[in-house]
Formats: sequence, structure tokens, C-alpha cells
Amino acid sequence: MARVGIFGGTFDPIHHGHLIVAEVLMEELGLERVLFLPAGQPPHKIGRVITPVPHRLAMLELAIQGNPHFAISYVDVQRPGPCYTADSLEILQRQYPEDELVFLMGEDSLHDLPTWHDPNRVAAQALLGVALRPGVQVELETVFQKVPAARDRVILVPVPLIQIAASDIRRRVAEGRTIRYQVPTIVEEYIYRHQLYRVPAPLTAEGRNQTAGV
Repeated sequence: MARVGIFGGTFDPIHHGHLIVAEVLMEELGLERVLFLPAGQPPHKIGRVITPVPHRLAMLELAIQGNPHFAISYVDVQRPGPCYTADSLEILQRQYPEDELVFLMGEDSLHDLPTWHDPNRVAAQALLGVALRPGVQVELETVFQKVPAARDRVILVPVPLIQIAASDIRRRVAEGRTIRYQVPTIVEEYIYRHQLYRVPAPLTAEGRNQTAGV
């Protein structure tokens, strides 16, 4: 049985923080590969303007090319409506019945897990590989009381502090500022070639928490 990491996110755009965190978690958790799971319509971002799926997929494909351990799952972008993690993992379990799934998340996401749709089903279907973040403290016992299925399913992993946020990248592009070294060069070229992020994005929690999102 192989361990497969599931790395969900909007990836708007994919940046070096995402890639570094995925690589570190893959090594530390003994993952055979990491499947990036781009969101179609994230339920927690309904009402926010999100870059169309074809552009986000194209940037993601460019960013991971050359890494044989990284791949993309199209589960969420190929189905309509808000996509919940519990449902996505159920589909992925059917696709990879012989593998052990590890859902990758940041420590802030673990803190919010009790508010997710059917969090017990999330924890029952995958181990939770959690990237520790400086300045974020989660009371694990509180999470376990609210999500009993998560007990003994959480693996905490220290990761480098990477102060890159997708919302900040979007804002910098809109303001005509550089994003060099924050995203892969080939992604930077794609953004400018297709004139993405020309309209300033509103400040979000993602932007205020200047760490790489998982």
C-alpha cells in the first residue's frame, strides 16, 4: 500500500510556497506522490471572483512539470457546484482503493476543521498531514472533541516559513509590482501573457496570514 498525498486548494495562482510545502510533506510523510486537487467552486469562497479553471489548471500544470512525484487530480473541476472535501476524498478512495490517502493541510485549516462540511467523514477517509505554522496554535484536544474521527489521524510536520500568499501575488500584479521568485518563472510568464490579475483583489485572511497556504 502506497501513501498518496492530496493537496487541495484554489491555486490562484500556484506559487513556490505551495510547491515547497508539498515537497517537504511528501518527504516527511513518506508519500509516493502528491496529487494537487484544484478547486472548482470552493464552498468557502462563494461570491469571490476566482480565476477561470482553465487558467488555474494551465499554471498548475506548468508549475509541476518535471517533478515525477507531482500530479493533478481533476475530481473537483470536472463536477458542478460547490465541492466539499469529504465528497472529493470519497471519489479519490474509489480511484485509489489500494492506497492510503493523506490529506495535506495547514495548521490553520486543522483549527477550522470542525466547521467543515462533514469533518468526521474527512478524517475517516484520509490521514491528516498538517504543516505547522509559526504563530498558529491549535488545541488538538478541542479539535478531537468536536471531530472524534480525527483522533490518532493527525500527523504534524514542521515546514519552512515561506511568506508568500496567492492574494498578495494577485495584488502585486494589479499594482504593477514584481512577483519574480514568488512563482515559477514559467507561471510568471503565463500570468503576464494572459493579463491575469489586472484588477486589485480584496484583502483576505489568506493575505493577512502571509504563509504558504495548503
